[in-house]
Amino acid sequence: MTGSSAKTGNTRHVAVLSDSETATGYRLAGVHVVEATPETAQAELERLITEGNYGLVAVDTGLIADPLASTTRVMRGRDLPILLPIPSLKDAFSPDTVDAKAYMGKLVRETIGFDIKL
Repeated sequence: MTGSSAKTGNTRHVAVLSDSETATGYRLAGVHVVEATPETAQAELERLITEGNYGLVAVDTGLIADPLASTTRVMRGRDLPILLPIPSLKDAFSPDTVDAKAYMGKLVRETIGFDIKL
């Protein structure tokens, strides 16, 4: 079909770089997950970038605190993937976080710009 907006071989995927405890939730949502530890996360992220298959890579900030800064060299000259730092779920439920509901509400406000109340 000519003129189609879908091009074969030019499809970009979404991936989440996450720890093994959080990975299951992302998999249940249908997202491709790459599990890593804090020791292996940087190498895995660089691999995802250089493969060229991903348009968006969400990175758990519990693994890499600032994925944008940590990949400056490997991202040089690349537009994709977009790197999206996502807060670690461990932060939401750590002993330092007194009110998990308030923490999750803050994340929603920061992400979409307004509150959602159920």
